[in-house]
Amino acid sequence: MALFKKRTAGKPGEWYYCLQHKKVEEGPECPAKDRFGPYGSREAASHAMETAQERNLEWETDPRWHDTPGPERPNPEP
Repeated sequence: MALFKKRTAGKPGEWYYCLQHKKVEEGPECPAKDRFGPYGSREAASHAMETAQERNLEWETDPRWHDTPGPERPNPEP
């Protein structure tokens, strides 16, 4: 068992959006499970939630990712 937890050192110029604290951080301050990034700028990190929402909408409306048959896909046989 380790006595000390290894913490990832932040790098200048890498920006993250912390989902737990709802704030932009330079370098990873919080665990990976609680953040989006890295982003190339503070501005890009500040729009992380909007970017995620746009990507989710694109995925939800992309016909290639749906299990329901479309015009180019035949119905699966029972």
